Amino acid sequence: MKLQVPFVQLPLQFDAARLAAEVRALGEQPWRPHPQNYPGNFALPLISAHGNPDSDSIAGPMRPTPWLAQCPYLMQAMARLGAVWGRTRLMKLSGQAEVTPHADINYYWRDRVRVHVPVLTRPSVRFICGDAEVNMAPGECWIFDTWREHRVINAADDERIHLVADTVGSEAFWDLVGQGRAPGRDQRPGWQAQLLAPVADSRPVLRFETMNVPQVMTPWELRDHVGFLLGDLRPHPQVPVVQQLAARFVTTWQALWSQYGSEREGWAAYRTAIDALIAALQPIAAPLQLVNGTQFMPTLRSMVLKVALADRQDVPGADEPRAPQARPAARTVAGSVDAEFDRPIFIVSPPRSGSTLLFETLARARGLCTIGHESHALIEGVPELHPAQRGYDSNRLEAVAATPGLAAALRERFRAELRDRDGGVPAAGRIRMLEKTPKNALRVPFLAHIFPEARFVYLYRDPRQVLSSMIEAWQSGRFCTYPQLPGWQGPAWSLLLTPGWRALAGKSLHEIVASQWESTTRLLLDDLDALPAERRCVVRYASLLDSPVTEIAHLCQALDLDWDQPPPVALPLARYAVSPPDPGKWRRHADVIETVWPGLVTTYERARQFAAG
Repeated sequence: MKLQVPFVQLPLQFDAARLAAEVRALGEQPWRPHPQNYPGNFALPLISAHGNPDSDSIAGPMRPTPWLAQCPYLMQAMARLGAVWGRTRLMKLSGQAEVTPHADINYYWRDRVRVHVPVLTRPSVRFICGDAEVNMAPGECWIFDTWREHRVINAADDERIHLVADTVGSEAFWDLVGQGRAPGRDQRPGWQAQLLAPVADSRPVLRFETMNVPQVMTPWELRDHVGFLLGDLRPHPQVPVVQQLAARFVTTWQALWSQYGSEREGWAAYRTAIDALIAALQPIAAPLQLVNGTQFMPTLRSMVLKVALADRQDVPGADEPRAPQARPAARTVAGSVDAEFDRPIFIVSPPRSGSTLLFETLARARGLCTIGHESHALIEGVPELHPAQRGYDSNRLEAVAATPGLAAALRERFRAELRDRDGGVPAAGRIRMLEKTPKNALRVPFLAHIFPEARFVYLYRDPRQVLSSMIEAWQSGRFCTYPQLPGWQGPAWSLLLTPGWRALAGKSLHEIVASQWESTTRLLLDDLDALPAERRCVVRYASLLDSPVTEIAHLCQALDLDWDQPPPVALPLARYAVSPPDPGKWRRHADVIETVWPGLVTTYERARQFAAG
């Protein structure tokens, strides 16, 4: 819910020790990974759709799971807040983990506020929302503006656990909010929170939401949501056209509602109106951004268009936005296997690290299939995955982007293009895929979620050599990826698009490539560290050149590959090489590399140690 201030502390204080005792008594069994598989994030459902502890849906009557009744004081705290409760969970953040920056654009959170009650925490835990930051102390009660970009950083080694409850509120609840305080925004002398003392074994009756997602959205609700989004747009020349198309859509919906209401016989007409709006907006609305930094089109889909009509199976859940349904993605649980992809291999590294050479060598192994080229177009050809749909923020894709529909669509696209080493269509059954695309260095969580058996091969190369090659790549003009990057005034953007690229405006070329290497390497190492050890391995570029037979043999053993080719005594020049490899070639750019080197030392040392095992 959008609030007038980033944070509000409610005038209630709960017994944190009592809450912690109840949470610890639940044990470890009920905890499960966060629905979006954020590293170090876990959830324990207390209220869920139909009371199903395995459901993350926001659609359907919300009812208590068996775990809620085991927490009487927690129930007392929720009763004191006096709200009608929606999906509610205990959320755990491991030590040295974070909730990455995001804004809640899902329909469910347009009218619901998120209540946080810290159970276990430390003063070093940072909760950041917009331009404000707080540390929520144990037992305090907070709400915050979920519409603004927010994040949580747990810099402590201990885990952090919060009660996180979603609600539309109530009259009593909003009265409490009115008595709250906004840190840094208002001064209330003498303000203090009232302690709620535990009452032994009291389990008060709570109120739960039953109606949450419409079958057919009324024209009044639809007009409200559309108007909210249009009013939150950043200035852009296309805004008037989008406003006109949206107004026509709302008028059409009003007429259909007058004719059909929510009756099923009108659903086809409603769907036609939705599809027509998407088709009209798609070519012109992609650049539009909202004031919270999110893209207009994905937000419109998630908040309105996916929810306005329940004529599909993909009723929105916690993982919005979704793509059109394709073949269901194979899902794995402990002890099961991916029915389609057998331990696919992804070579990941900063660009110009020699990944093409490794890919072309490894592709000769028996049983491996590739698409024959880099997958830039294959991945970004899915509209929701193109950077334009994300405001050209970067090529970064996290697990949250791997919704079921997108996962199925991407798996289907890969499978359709895969060929064996002789160019033949692979036989039916599980496929062993090899993939290499530099942008994938920013997509490890996304790919690991879509391909649950994936193995990641980190290719390490001396960063001075990489920086020199990246400079050459920019200068050559052969690696231009976004020639008309909105807002970029420098040379045509080359190689991958890294987070924070806008801050590089006006910088020299060597400063740009240094930032590309550093941010890519840092994020890549973070992501690889979050994976189980058996899902990652390392190849050193220098060893690959010096001892290709030994290095390929070690790699094949680590990846369980069958090598039946003659030993690669010497490796050929890779297809994308600008000039032949030479360990000392970087020295032609030594003067400019030395100027940026101090800012790279920390990440360089971390990469070197990671590669050393």
